[in-house]
Amino acid sequence: MTTQIKRFFDDYSRHFRMNGGSIKSIKYGVSLKRNIRNDRKGDHVSEFDKICEVQSDKASVEITSRYTGIVKELFYKIGDMAKVGSKIVDIETENINETIDSTVGNVSDGKLYMLAAPAVRRIVREHNIDIKSIKGTGKDGRVTKEDVLNHVADLKIADIQKPYVSQYPVEDKIVPLTNIQKSMFKIMTKSLQIPHFGYSDEYSFDNVISFRDMIGQSNNQFSIKKISYMPILIKSFSVALQQFPILNASIIEKENDDGDSNVIKIRYRSAHNVGIAMDTPGGLLVPNIKNVQTKSIFEISEDLQRLQEAGKKNLISPTDLKDGTITLSNIGIIGGIFLSPVVVCSELCIAAIGKIQRLPRFEIIKDKITGEIKEQVVAKNIVPISFSADHRVIDGVTIAKFSQRWKNLLENPALLSAELR
Repeated sequence: MTTQIKRFFDDYSRHFRMNGGSIKSIKYGVSLKRNIRNDRKGDHVSEFDKICEVQSDKASVEITSRYTGIVKELFYKIGDMAKVGSKIVDIETENINETIDSTVGNVSDGKLYMLAAPAVRRIVREHNIDIKSIKGTGKDGRVTKEDVLNHVADLKIADIQKPYVSQYPVEDKIVPLTNIQKSMFKIMTKSLQIPHFGYSDEYSFDNVISFRDMIGQSNNQFSIKKISYMPILIKSFSVALQQFPILNASIIEKENDDGDSNVIKIRYRSAHNVGIAMDTPGGLLVPNIKNVQTKSIFEISEDLQRLQEAGKKNLISPTDLKDGTITLSNIGIIGGIFLSPVVVCSELCIAAIGKIQRLPRFEIIKDKITGEIKEQVVAKNIVPISFSADHRVIDGVTIAKFSQRWKNLLENPALLSAELR
């Protein structure tokens, strides 16, 4: 008798009883260590229930039932030495027509078909795989855990490579541009002939959040239930523009001047008509809030709310779309960080606001006791701002200085309040 563990699901012969049921015989090798379930004759067992544990001089292995049925015969007691290939238990199944498939091992001809450990069969069940479709690479053709996992991986790759079949009929169609698309096509074609200069920076929004909360709680004569960040951005943008009027200007050029700089002029515009890019059901529109330089944050909020409501209904008037002087795009409410906005051909500058992010940043602090200057990492609400400007008349230094001015106003709302009129 050998002490090497061999688990054979072999010789599953039928033994018919007078009740017409069938009995499957399970044979395993080595000694019986313990009866896990304490099964007796007549007890009911289910498939994959643990029946007993067998042990050799090297290892112990739990044996599970391959069938659901009634225990008809126990061939060994605890502590008995079981001969390799002998029966451990007979289980009577309910289905007399049940047949033996290719997972049955056959010892008589020296071959083992689809042998696998219980743990391997559990993985097969979890993935709903037919074990017959797996080629075993273990000893005597045994299906190993690696065989199953490799088979699962191959199935996933094959599934990914399957061509996508749409459940809807797909066909090409040709449609004309809408009026908004026609206008956008014309303006953007002309705008992209302008040499652009891009600039980006990060602004801390912590104080803007506090400032917004403070003014949102104040009593005002306007029908504003909640102040968003946008009116604060628009007003501070206008305040910063007062020191950089060229960004609010426009170029006057004749149609057939061939780029002659001698005939090109710059118009400095006193009104800050700040355009706000809006996504409407009809497409992208850029209405503007007129004379921002003369309005309070509450008044700007009212105008913005009116334009947003009109945009949702496709009711923005031609007057609201005319005479813009500079543009703000708040694309960050949808997503995006650093952007590349396109300057409108009738303007010289555009700014795009990215999404607010909570990010770690270094902060310089002074120790109150020692006076030592230190750096510490703090969480800050960061907003990326991206600029594009007409590089024919706007240089990079001007954009950088304007950005610093606007940033200073937003990060120090008290300074912004002091400059409001």
